[in-house]
Amino acid sequence: MTACSRSIDRLKAVIGVACSRNRPVTGLSDNVVGNGFYDAFNWEAIDDPTHGRVKYVDQATSRSQNLTYASGDSFILRADFKTYLGNGGPGRQSVRILTKRTYTTHVAVFDVRHMPQGCGTWPAIWETAESNWPNGGEIDIVEGVNDQAPNAVALHTGSGCSMPPGRDQTGTNGQLDCNAAVNGNAGCGVRLSEQNSYGPPFNNNGGGWYAMERNNNFIKVWFWPRNSGSVPSDVRNGAQRVNTDGWGKPAAHFPNTQCNIAQHFAAHNIIINLTLCGDWAGNVYGQSGCPSTCVDYVNNNPSGFRDAYFDFAAMRVYQ
Repeated sequence: MTACSRSIDRLKAVIGVACSRNRPVTGLSDNVVGNGFYDAFNWEAIDDPTHGRVKYVDQATSRSQNLTYASGDSFILRADFKTYLGNGGPGRQSVRILTKRTYTTHVAVFDVRHMPQGCGTWPAIWETAESNWPNGGEIDIVEGVNDQAPNAVALHTGSGCSMPPGRDQTGTNGQLDCNAAVNGNAGCGVRLSEQNSYGPPFNNNGGGWYAMERNNNFIKVWFWPRNSGSVPSDVRNGAQRVNTDGWGKPAAHFPNTQCNIAQHFAAHNIIINLTLCGDWAGNVYGQSGCPSTCVDYVNNNPSGFRDAYFDFAAMRVYQ
């Protein structure tokens, strides 16, 4: 074999290794910890689009009422748990924030110690293009209602995006059509296999890590409980670079085989919010084992929302 042919073979080997990876290792672009949440997010003091029994407040109000506060590596976002509400007045004060930056191809990792729990609660960590919903797509990373585990991951889009039934994931498929106009905006969902991925079981275990990767080939979501021995070191340590090829099988896998991801998903803001009752939590409240009606419970039981808070150790975005 000549020196030239050996060089060509080595080049082919290098190219083969590069092509065997689905995507490159990505570097840290946003490391949001503690007070950094105030710089990275805008507060949305808007009417709740999902018709919840909440009043979203601005940043100044959230800080003065201790609905958001930060110290060290902890950022708290919560609902009011002190006020009795009148039937005709505004809802319970809560918080909805969205990133100042938008993201297309990226990996987002959320280190969460505690998520809101309690009857009537509907917490969410998600991404969307608000001005172009649903045609700009929506990715629900953490979502659930009324303490009903496990976590539900879902996509919501315009028409023409669906998922195949057989996918390489640990979760269980729900509806396969992602079109928001189908079945009351159910979206194409996946229920996780771990009960401690949501609500009180999640909190009792000290929380865990959620991660989402989006590129033009797929969208994937992973979950690792706090005490799991399978947490990748780059996730656990908040590394400067992550290698998602080493993260194992995802909880939810949404391939582009029946959905043009680049077409259906625009640049997204990351949103974190806590609503109460509304289109989902309110509509299924009677099936949850919770007392009274959802709105009456929210109005008359402020202490029931003492544990209705997020505690974030960090949010990291890699691009």
